[in-house]
Amino acid sequence: MGDRDKDVEILVLRHQITVLERQLGADIKVRFALEDRAFLAALLTSPPRKVLRRLRLLVRPDTVLRWHRDLMKRRHARTCRPKRVGRPPTLRSIRTLILRLVRENPSWGYQRVHGELTTLGIKVAPSTVGEILKQARLDPAPERASTTWADFLRSQADALLTCDFIEIITLNGQCQYILAVIEHATRRIRVLGTTAHPTAKWVVQAIRNLVVDLDDAGCRAHFLLRDRDGKFPALIDEILAEAGIKTVLTGIRIPRMNSIMERWVQSCRRELLDRCLVWNEHHLRHALREYERLYVQHRAHQALDQAAPLRSVPDPITDPRRIINLNVRRRDQLGGVLREYSHAA
Repeated sequence: MGDRDKDVEILVLRHQITVLERQLGADIKVRFALEDRAFLAALLTSPPRKVLRRLRLLVRPDTVLRWHRDLMKRRHARTCRPKRVGRPPTLRSIRTLILRLVRENPSWGYQRVHGELTTLGIKVAPSTVGEILKQARLDPAPERASTTWADFLRSQADALLTCDFIEIITLNGQCQYILAVIEHATRRIRVLGTTAHPTAKWVVQAIRNLVVDLDDAGCRAHFLLRDRDGKFPALIDEILAEAGIKTVLTGIRIPRMNSIMERWVQSCRRELLDRCLVWNEHHLRHALREYERLYVQHRAHQALDQAAPLRSVPDPITDPRRIINLNVRRRDQLGGVLREYSHAA
């Protein structure tokens, strides 16, 4: 193409742009795609600003120059991309170890955890340890070091017994009192007896029977947790002290201090007492014996990983034929109030 043809084409294009501007108005905003901007910026790379102003462009000269600067920045970013941005992420194994150290040692702060990691040959900044604890929403060491009553009960479970009275009214209108004791560690429940008149003599004899049962079972309890009920005479503290068991009283109107026993009382009421009509004291004792046997020999407990106090969790069935041909039988107690399931022989 010669110079004359080029000049003619330029004049035609300029005139068309003039017509479009006149019809669309001066306030019209033309939208350019990314490829359009890159094409114009590549063509108009080096002309000075006064040359750009003489051109009939749909945008201002400053806009074209900005497009050119952005184009050069993207090109430079592609060719000179840094190998690494910021700090490298902490390995998951190190994060898991840090959280484990903190949970196993509540009194350790992030500086103490950092020192322990250093002794293990793990190089981590102290600020990184603090950031990991913050992301896990773990409180500072002084707040984590405080021992709650629940933590105390869990740590002393092997040496703790709790007891309480349960009150129930039979169908003949008589008020019956049930005295029960539970071991914190094994959840072994012992119903010491029922009576309509919980006298001091009756309670003392029940505690003496408890001491004998604990000695025969090899239970080495050191503390008996109970409330401040007036039905407990002072003599039982002396009997327990002779057996090496110290009596600990709960606070006034603080049932959470005796939470394990309160949880058993709730289970006993929901699973037994609220589902059957108790005629008299003899019927109540029979029902409690059946529930105690079910509770310690068959019923699954979440605190024991679904085991029972006197029964461990059986091995899972791996034989596909046994799973397909399951033969499970049901055994009803107390007219179907209590049910237990087992594999048929």
